[in-house]
Amino acid sequence: MNTLLLIEDDHRLAHMVGEYLQQSGFEVVHAANGLTGLRQLQEATTPVTLVLLDLMLPDIDGLEVCRRIRALPSTLAQTPVLMLTAKGDPMDRIVGLEIGADDYLPKPFEPRELLARIRAVLRRHQPGHALAESNTVLKFGALELDRNARSITVHGKACDLTSYQFDLLWVLAERAGRVLSRDQIMEAVRGRELEAFDRSIDVHMGRIRAAIEDDAKTPKRILTVRGVGYVFAKHQD
Repeated sequence: MNTLLLIEDDHRLAHMVGEYLQQSGFEVVHAANGLTGLRQLQEATTPVTLVLLDLMLPDIDGLEVCRRIRALPSTLAQTPVLMLTAKGDPMDRIVGLEIGADDYLPKPFEPRELLARIRAVLRRHQPGHALAESNTVLKFGALELDRNARSITVHGKACDLTSYQFDLLWVLAERAGRVLSRDQIMEAVRGRELEAFDRSIDVHMGRIRAAIEDDAKTPKRILTVRGVGYVFAKHQD
């Protein structure tokens, strides 16, 4: 059974969400503030499969919690994080994605959508998860992607990306030389079309470029096609 850690100070909402997710087959552990949540994540006898993280917490905010999770030892640092954000506050979502959140869901939300997002993040995080059945290793000059190991190296050095960012990069790399719109990328990875005014793809691309490009400000691997989307360069140095 998957164990979810819900870090949420609204006890009424936490109870409602916890009951719904337990009925859907998850074990839910609740923490009412960020420091308690971090301690429970590190001391859990059963590994936490995913963290549901509210941004507005009474002690430290969700962004700081996410930063601290990503700074933990490797296994814990890779725990997927789904942020629950205030509706109409896109900057919090963007910053959350920039510091390593795997996805976000604005409040108020439908429990069924939350469940769908959780399942999608968990599918992406599974070691055997793959978007296609063809190549398992892609090489472009000094860049190498291993789909089965879900690892990325540049000049032999490992790159630190979230599971979702790995999938975004794989979608582009597997279609090297082909221009993809943001909607096409989102649909290939999440199985749904891009939401209106959703800038998450651009945020994640910035994170990916920072990890794999020699100079993220003048990228040579992931190129922006203005007004269309992105293309992964087929031929690289």
